[in-house]
Amino acid sequence: MLMRAAVLTDFHQPMEIREVEIADPGPGEVRVQIKASGVCGSDLKAIDGKSPVVHKLPFVLGHESAGVVESVGTGVTAVKPGDHVIISMSGPCGKCRNCGAGRFPLCSGPARMTAIMGGEPRITLDGQETRRFIGIGSFAEYAVVREATCVKIPKDAPFDAMCLLACGVVTGVGAVMNVAQVAPGSSVLVVGCGGVGLNVIQGAVLAGATTIIAADVADQKLKLAERFGATHTLVPGDLPAQVGELVRGGVEYAFDVTGVPGVLASAFAATAPGGTTVMVGSPPAGQPVEIDPALLFSSRRLMGTQGGDAAPHRDLPMLAGQFLRGRLDLHGLITERVALEQINEAVEQVRRGAVARTVVVF
Repeated sequence: MLMRAAVLTDFHQPMEIREVEIADPGPGEVRVQIKASGVCGSDLKAIDGKSPVVHKLPFVLGHESAGVVESVGTGVTAVKPGDHVIISMSGPCGKCRNCGAGRFPLCSGPARMTAIMGGEPRITLDGQETRRFIGIGSFAEYAVVREATCVKIPKDAPFDAMCLLACGVVTGVGAVMNVAQVAPGSSVLVVGCGGVGLNVIQGAVLAGATTIIAADVADQKLKLAERFGATHTLVPGDLPAQVGELVRGGVEYAFDVTGVPGVLASAFAATAPGGTTVMVGSPPAGQPVEIDPALLFSSRRLMGTQGGDAAPHRDLPMLAGQFLRGRLDLHGLITERVALEQINEAVEQVRRGAVARTVVVF
């Protein structure tokens, strides 16, 4: 079947809107008509040649998506044509050692690992095999994905909001609830208030934190942070000293969403003894983080996460329910909605840090 897709054919260059051919779904696969897809910082890294999973071009980017099941392959039982779904970033196999131990975010099943590196060839451009970002490739009218990645959602849930759950929201809220397990009444620091950082703030609110400090260099992001639940805002300088003026001894939980090693070290130093710091942003590979080892003697913890350590079939329906009950603001995250033809302008908005989230709508 022919469709339109935004194809990355050269690093550091705009994507091209091209007509490509997408295959029918094979055994255990689902073809989804994409209705909305968020533009994420991970897509920007891929365009700039900095993604660890995008090597040989061409590539169809996009992964934060939702749509309608168009057709299914043999053996698919979880969804049927007409179902509304979120396409999750990961679909645990349920069979590997980690899945067997309930560690679904660490699934090492071969199908998931193949998907991370671009998936089986399902798209061709002028007869050339074209990979899909994380086995999805949602900057396109359709995507063929594994059944395990499709999470059903209510048909009255808006696609532009639901697509955000797949990456930015579940990463931020999951970092709070699944990784740090923030306790009610606690104090939280969030450094970096872009799309994911705002969802860390929302997660802290849901968890019952009473002091939520938001730090960012951009005034407009600090204003958004207040809207989403921050009780205090600051422009980061000497973070441990600044935080100490607000919370004596430091915060109980800190989240670095910048991906800058020095910022991560400062956030860690701003925690109280026994505090927990979660690295949510993704620093460049190979860059060291310098931590004063004396801080570790006070039982401080430094942790990492990928995608908020989410179990998609547990967490995404829960988050959809929170939105439908008015406890999670998703539409407030959307700065603008654009057509596929405007994808490159949307990417530049992300590069300038001018938006929380831009959503491509079909």
